Amino acid sequence: MTKAPKRRVNDPSIGGKRSAMGMEEDPPEPFTPEPADPDQATPEDDEAAAEAGLRGLAHGVAVIAETVKTLAAGPGVYRMLNRRGDALYVGKARNLKRRVTAYTQMAKLPRRLQRMVAETVAMEVVETHTEVEALLLESNLIKRFMPRYNVLLRDDKSFPYILLTDDHAVPQITKHRGAQEREGDYFGPFASAGAVNRTITALERAFLLRSCSDAVYAARTRPCLMYQIKRCSAPCVDRISAADYLDLVRQARAFLTGRSQDVQQQLAGAMEAAAAKLDYEGAAVFRDRIRALAHIQSHQDINIEGVDNADVIAAHEEGGQICIQVFFFRAGRNYGNRAYFPSHDKSLGVRAVLSAFVAQFYENKPVPKAILVSHALAEEELLTEALTVKAERKVQILQPRRGAKRKLIDNALHNAREALARRLAESSSQRRLLERLGEAFGLETTPERIEIYDNSHIQGSEPYGGMVVAGPEGFVKNAYRKFRIKDPNTVGGDDYAMMREVLTRRFKRALKEDPERSGESWPDLVLLDGGLGQLNAGVEVLADLGLGDLAIAAIAKGPDRDAGRERIFVPGKPSFMLQPRDPLLYFIQRLRDEAHRFAIGSHRAGRAKARLRSVLDEVPGIGAKRKKALLLHFGAAKAVARAGLADLEAVEGISKAVARKIYDHFHKES
Repeated sequence: MTKAPKRRVNDPSIGGKRSAMGMEEDPPEPFTPEPADPDQATPEDDEAAAEAGLRGLAHGVAVIAETVKTLAAGPGVYRMLNRRGDALYVGKARNLKRRVTAYTQMAKLPRRLQRMVAETVAMEVVETHTEVEALLLESNLIKRFMPRYNVLLRDDKSFPYILLTDDHAVPQITKHRGAQEREGDYFGPFASAGAVNRTITALERAFLLRSCSDAVYAARTRPCLMYQIKRCSAPCVDRISAADYLDLVRQARAFLTGRSQDVQQQLAGAMEAAAAKLDYEGAAVFRDRIRALAHIQSHQDINIEGVDNADVIAAHEEGGQICIQVFFFRAGRNYGNRAYFPSHDKSLGVRAVLSAFVAQFYENKPVPKAILVSHALAEEELLTEALTVKAERKVQILQPRRGAKRKLIDNALHNAREALARRLAESSSQRRLLERLGEAFGLETTPERIEIYDNSHIQGSEPYGGMVVAGPEGFVKNAYRKFRIKDPNTVGGDDYAMMREVLTRRFKRALKEDPERSGESWPDLVLLDGGLGQLNAGVEVLADLGLGDLAIAAIAKGPDRDAGRERIFVPGKPSFMLQPRDPLLYFIQRLRDEAHRFAIGSHRAGRAKARLRSVLDEVPGIGAKRKKALLLHFGAAKAVARAGLADLEAVEGISKAVARKIYDHFHKES
């Protein structure tokens, strides 16, 4: 076990909010600040901007030089912080003193890092015992802080797994995401939820395992539909003995761990034995199970002998962007693939980006035995050692040159090339649409971030507002926000008041977090789903907050809510319509419809949550466990309310004092 790293902070008053991993590059031309608007800049503006940039650069160098005085010549991780305390860059070093000193030598730094130094006002340093520990800590901080000058893997989704539980006498097969805390065997990762669902369906047919929850299982008195369609053996009502069911579980576990041939041979032998006894119905059951297993194997597009537990990672670069494809192989089967487009400086090469990707990718994911890569990684030996430490077993990073494994790399490269070509085509089309949108709405520049707002409720109940974000790369789903309407003065059915509350909360928080509006989270255009009333409400909110310069518009549905006859409202101008077949109109409709979908989804989720609330939630001192115990005992909240004191005391986990509290709550009048 490694000791906790020693933490050293140059300026403890300034913290960071973001982070990511990066590589140093070859140095080019010296730093010269650019004016904010080159088309309108005067010589005096240029001179002032250059002077301000040089002052910032000198201050940054001074901050770093002061930090260097306190550094040791050992391994560790350093963070550059800007004046808001955000992490600009996270790096690791074998020798902290030597590495950080390099940032004071401006002539040797690339322009990107010179800009970073000019923004630096403080540094944080964590000393570690080994370089491996520094690499692992760096990856963790990068994922946590997402610094703008690092290579960033924007990966906010966990992979789905198949879980075969061990915490119940009758094991369950189910899909699982998140922390693997429940007792059982986890098989995966799978590239998508669809792949998991298809595999579980086939496994149910092959092994007749239950997928119902423990609560549903305990409440069954007769077989459910899954038994009728031959996807469960109905252990809940003893249609199969406990020993026979556990034998099915053993077969499923053997199949998922790669011993599929053994399982198929057993089933084939059982089918022949049943046929020999003239038990054709039993033989047909075994035949269907064998077909289900064959169906799973037929959907494993690529299966290479000798690749048992490995990830295949390939990177392709084009047009200043890099696509990285990851294929997952477990137990000799292909569990699918996923494409990633890490954010990085265009001067970085494939090797640097791929190295940063691998380090960040496995920071929160299990590491396979082997990682096959398309390019040699920077610091490959160190990365291998770090992943071995994390996995607590030997891990190999290989770059196949020939043979079957090279074919896997070639296939992954082909997929990366195709995915990047599609993305570049979509990005180009999206950029043209954004340019036309800016022209149509009278914006000074092409919008890089558009925020679209909509509300949803049913006759004022469970009102929600939704915000979706779009930009040059399409919808930015990790920036979506939902707003539960909670101001008592806002009437749920008043769309104007709801819009006012949503916009007020959104931009009050934005001003609090970034009062100087220098971050990337400020919109270039606010687009409201609605007409002149919604627009006026939005204009009032922005004016009250001192944000009257933000561009805002509203899009109203046409007469009879006809798509294609939308009317667009912009402050200070007559409303207008676009031609029915105009691609820009389709684009605006897509923005509006996404906001509508998200707002409705938020409302439905809130409504479903409200339905789950019961009268038991109003009883003081009744938490989730006691509530569950009462519902399992009595079957419904109404039965709890009618229960006598002695009945309540008979419930497991309910003491006499709690029983009295529940009884008194429901019998206040008496």
